[in-house]
Amino acid sequence: MTFAIHATGAARVAIDEVVPALVGDLIASRITAFDSTLWGAEAEAEASARLGWVEAVALSRPLVADIIALRDELRASGVTRVALAGMGGSSLAPEVISRTAGVPLTILDSTAPGQVLAALDQALAETVLVVSSKSGSTVETDSHRRTFAAAFRDLGIDPTERIVVVTDPGSPLDTTARAEGYRVFNADPNVGGRYSALTAFGLVPTGLAGVDIDELLDEAEAMLLPVAVDQADNPALRLAAAISCTNPRRDKLGLVTDGTHIVGLPDWIEQLVAESTGKNGTGILPVVLLPVSPEVENVPDDLQIVRLVDDANEFHMRERHQGEILISGSLGANFLVWEYATAIAGYLLVIDPFNQPDVESAKAATRGLLDERPEQAAPAFVQNGIEVRASDAALTASGDIEAVMDALWARLSDDGYVAIQAYVNRLELSQLAGLRELVAADSGRPTTFGWGPRFLHSTGQYHKGGPAQGVFLQILERTDVDLEIPDRPFTYGQLIEAQAAGDAKVLADLGLPVVTLTITDDSADVLALFEAAQK
Repeated sequence: MTFAIHATGAARVAIDEVVPALVGDLIASRITAFDSTLWGAEAEAEASARLGWVEAVALSRPLVADIIALRDELRASGVTRVALAGMGGSSLAPEVISRTAGVPLTILDSTAPGQVLAALDQALAETVLVVSSKSGSTVETDSHRRTFAAAFRDLGIDPTERIVVVTDPGSPLDTTARAEGYRVFNADPNVGGRYSALTAFGLVPTGLAGVDIDELLDEAEAMLLPVAVDQADNPALRLAAAISCTNPRRDKLGLVTDGTHIVGLPDWIEQLVAESTGKNGTGILPVVLLPVSPEVENVPDDLQIVRLVDDANEFHMRERHQGEILISGSLGANFLVWEYATAIAGYLLVIDPFNQPDVESAKAATRGLLDERPEQAAPAFVQNGIEVRASDAALTASGDIEAVMDALWARLSDDGYVAIQAYVNRLELSQLAGLRELVAADSGRPTTFGWGPRFLHSTGQYHKGGPAQGVFLQILERTDVDLEIPDRPFTYGQLIEAQAAGDAKVLADLGLPVVTLTITDDSADVLALFEAAQK
């Protein structure tokens, strides 16, 4: 399948005006040649160590045989279920790859104790766990590794036979895992996590699960020349111009899947674009939408719709979706084009697309709360079993959840957005994702939805480093279910609570409004929450 991009309206004007300059400045070929000077002197050091994704296809080819051999070895010993413990770039690409291929892969990217227990309870005796962490020190992934290792031992299984590690060479995890006898796959250290789809981070878990990873690399390889040439039809140049240079600039990107064979790609794009561009008070905010979302039916002036389809060249699609960007292509091609386009968007926005300077703030706040364990503040009020707290007492003065939401929406600027952040067991409360549509309709502004703490490794950078436009609705759960973390002084329940509180504190310290709703009775409280949003 070829890759195609078709744009009309302001996006097409941006392409026509900007791409010739990009061609003249040899931007595509300079990226391909690892030119780290493109993003300015301040970004040069970071960029010089983050351009390895350009040659990921070639560097990943030798991994394929080893991955397939290990898969066959595991299957021969009765190990047929693959689980992945990873966050951000370590989990989002494998999730898209496996779902698109229709291959089962259990993704564990949560610290909700119920979700961790569910991952443990699924055929553990037939399970191999891939522990995937670029830094080798990600607190969520380290916790998962400890938990699964203890569970394997309880079954009389040697963890070194059932845990496979993917990490950068020389990381703390790499050193420890090798010393203890675990199977380790090293990824290219010159690739940032969100650009790592075509490296060991994307290939090891999906290859072990049964995906044809050779085909995925073939799809990407077919795009190596088209994205590297300095020509007006370079799809990466065209996409970068379309998403970052409209006049006036549309700084929000509505991602709609409409009949494409690729499953879940917007979630991967969301991290890549938000974390790469959301800094220095600027950026592009991806908003994952449905074809019938309020923002699609009535497009805000600052939102550019990107529609992922199976054939962007179909005339009826072009005619029906004027003003949009239509994109079609294979999964491997999309990975490569979006990576190039995001790096080029960084050049156009004059920011470093490879760092994430504001992600650490929430992590530091979490560590502080885990050390201090302060008592949670009493709620401003409780309604229908939902505890209500806020960063500003004025937001909760009404004593009514519906009015609290209205007060939060009232803080929205004309170019603002709402971010819903659900720190809950996603398996038990998946229906909360439907709240996004109601809030978007009620607030009248683009609305994002993120599962916590997963989004902290994604849009969390944009929330703190991008434009100060957001208002934040946290949804937490109070549950009797908890789980100890081996050799750690805190439980999963305490960890996820600290992550939510830490992020809320950082946002509030930046002057951004945060409302926190804590559900105490799953079924009744969720219904009440939906009713309040609908009103």
